[in-house]
Amino acid sequence: MDLKQYVTIVPDYPKEGVQFKDITTLMDKGEVYRYATDQIVEYAKEKQIDLVVGPEARGFIIGCPVAYALGVGFAPVRKEGKLPREVIKVDYGLEYGKDVLTIHKDAIRPGQRVLITDDLLATGGTIEATIKLVEELGGVVAGIAFLIELSYLDGREKLEDYDILTLMKY
Repeated sequence: MDLKQYVTIVPDYPKEGVQFKDITTLMDKGEVYRYATDQIVEYAKEKQIDLVVGPEARGFIIGCPVAYALGVGFAPVRKEGKLPREVIKVDYGLEYGKDVLTIHKDAIRPGQRVLITDDLLATGGTIEATIKLVEELGGVVAGIAFLIELSYLDGREKLEDYDILTLMKY
């Protein structure tokens, strides 16, 4: 299935010059969303995943159905102040400043094989920070899966030591 035909390109959003890749037009078609999810599930089965982790918010949209299909848990990575119990955190760079990501301190047991999911690989900063959280808790990043990769932004370079699945490249 050619998933690109279900992604809507929105010009000049959120700012002029950006060609935003809108996945809601993929997700609102059940058979297409299922197909994309199934592709990630098959990849994850090969990796013997124990837990799926995804950064908010679109990492939840991708990761939760994958975790469900695998029969494993899902651990959210959220911005600072959003998780109610004790967390670990990591600062990471954004295009215009810094932000903080957190995960519950007990979300991952040492040695668990983790799949990290998100909708889009751009510069790689969010996923690099997510990897740091997983590894600080003793998790093993067995794979990383995205619907879309913006290859012209070279985000894969930050993740070169990890196995990556992308379903579409732009």
